[in-house]
Amino acid sequence: MNAGQTYDAIVIGGGPAGYVCAIRLGQLGLRVACVEAAEVGGVCLNWGCIPSKSLIATTHLYRQALRASERGLRFSDLQVDPEQMQDYKDAVVLKLTTGIRGLLRANGVRLIAGEGRLLDARAVEVVTADGVRERLSASRAIVVATGASTIEIPAFAFDGRTIIGARQAVSLRSVPRRLLVIGGGVIGLELGMVFQGLGAELSVVELTPSLLPGIDSDCAKLIERVLSKRGATVLTGVQALGYERKADGSLAVAVSSGTTTRTLECDVVLVAVGMRPRAQGLGLQELGVEIDGRGFIVTDQRCQTNVPGVYAIGDVSGPPMLAHKASKEGEVCAEAIAGRAAAKDWVAIPSVVFTDPEIASVGLTEEQVRERGLEPRVGRFPFAALGRALSMGESEGFVKVVTDRASARVLGIHIVGPGASDLISEAALALEMAATAEDLALTIHPHPTLGEAIMEAGAAALGQAIHIVNR
Repeated sequence: MNAGQTYDAIVIGGGPAGYVCAIRLGQLGLRVACVEAAEVGGVCLNWGCIPSKSLIATTHLYRQALRASERGLRFSDLQVDPEQMQDYKDAVVLKLTTGIRGLLRANGVRLIAGEGRLLDARAVEVVTADGVRERLSASRAIVVATGASTIEIPAFAFDGRTIIGARQAVSLRSVPRRLLVIGGGVIGLELGMVFQGLGAELSVVELTPSLLPGIDSDCAKLIERVLSKRGATVLTGVQALGYERKADGSLAVAVSSGTTTRTLECDVVLVAVGMRPRAQGLGLQELGVEIDGRGFIVTDQRCQTNVPGVYAIGDVSGPPMLAHKASKEGEVCAEAIAGRAAAKDWVAIPSVVFTDPEIASVGLTEEQVRERGLEPRVGRFPFAALGRALSMGESEGFVKVVTDRASARVLGIHIVGPGASDLISEAALALEMAATAEDLALTIHPHPTLGEAIMEAGAAALGQAIHIVNR
């Protein structure tokens, strides 16, 4: 094994948690190495968030074009070119990964290509793709930011062609005629609606009683209605058992509701049942690092594990598995290592589901408010009553503000509809600043904009909405 250099900190993983942590450590004047086995940007940038959103944006544009005649625009030869869609997506990814490499370099971070493994609390072994081993030393800290990997179902082992995961789905260069998605969560519905929007017949099989578990139930129900209205077969409370390959290459998938079994015909199966943390094979157990029953590395508010000098951030350190949460942890961790006052002290982390229409949430749902012994009061404002949404031709959905009835303090905001992914940032700020429904209602929003729906929903929680009948 080659004796490598000594750094102040070594970061294992170059995804949204790892590269952010490494850059911030470099900004704070520390000597840093970032070890990444694949491409910088991790799952999110290479085959997760960014590729899927590129495809989602293109599909949304296509669907708008199909409906454009009612707004006075007509296209004589509108076609879907999956090859060009993939080329565009790949160009976006390349531009962003190249940018991250440049930022690491500009901040003095050494990027090392290889698999990293802890030898002890101050040393990492790196094995490159061609088998070269190098030992690196860390005088201050080692940060584990190895992310998560796709969960596979034994009965539906990936073959890369007809049984695929999200990684293969975002790189398909043809639209399946019939797509069956196993898993009605975020990834399954985002990608399923992409291919449905491009012309695929879509079936969704979800084991739990409803789609999008953990999401505000009213928002999830609207998406289920939209899917069905567009021709999808949606089965909830149903388990996918296995499949048979037919002579023509298509698949017959057996599904069971517990009492009955039926068969669904398709050409491609997308397995999207979630992600699991990548904490195995890193030398953590040998070192005594605490890992919980779900496989996540246990950390404190400063991202440190029970072993001094060993930190963990991002998906591997616990839910929610979100890139923006991972990046924030990267910053907190870097500040903590540098001796600054920093901690994971946020009030709430917003989440977005890029279905069509989008869903965005922050804070508590009505059910969660009740579980805490409080009585919720809800203000809701439909986009169908909003001038900007109507002028855009996208009026499906609503903004829902959940408050504590006694204090009127905003405890959660849930949005399904146009621009939800952008609107939720105002909602997150409202929770961080302990805003009340009155604060939302009294804040003057420009007209005509989508953001007015938050103002009106806040007013509705007080029984004072102007543009709907108050209840």
